[in-house]
Amino acid sequence: MNYWLMKSEPDSFSIDALYNRPNQTEHWDGVRNYQARNMMRDEMKLGDLIFFYHSNCDVPGIVGIMEIVKESYPDFTAFDPEDANFDPKSDPEDPRWIMVDVRHVKTLIRVISLKELRTYSEIEELALVRRGNRLSIMPVTAAQWDFILSVE
Repeated sequence: MNYWLMKSEPDSFSIDALYNRPNQTEHWDGVRNYQARNMMRDEMKLGDLIFFYHSNCDVPGIVGIMEIVKESYPDFTAFDPEDANFDPKSDPEDPRWIMVDVRHVKTLIRVISLKELRTYSEIEELALVRRGNRLSIMPVTAAQWDFILSVE
C-alpha cells in the first residue's frame, strides 16, 4: 500500500463535500501538473490511503483520510470548454490529464495544521513541510503516515 497527501482549497472542494457525495465518493479532477499527474497515473493504486489537506485557507492542514477506489482514467473536465479545467490541447484519443476516484474514510477530530506539522522533526523530510513545495499531490512514507496519525 502507498500513502499520499492531496491538497484542495476548501472553497473548491472540502472534506465535508466529499463526505456528502453519494457513497462518499468523488473523482479528483483538475490536476494540471505533470509530476502530480504522473503520480496519479503511475503510482496510485486501489486501496491506497490519502491525507486530505485543506490549502489556501485560514488554517491549512490535514483534515481527513480518503482512499483510492478507482485507479487513473482520463479527466473528462479537460475536454469540456464550459469547465474551468478545460485544456484545449488535451485530446480524448490521447488524454493529457487523468483523475482518480477517492472515497471518504474519516474526518479527523481536529485539523493538524501545517504550522504544527513543521514542528515535528519526525516528518522533516515530508515534502509538505519543506519550503517551496507547491505540489497538490505528494507521497507520504508509512513512517510519516503513522506519526501524523499519532498526533491526532
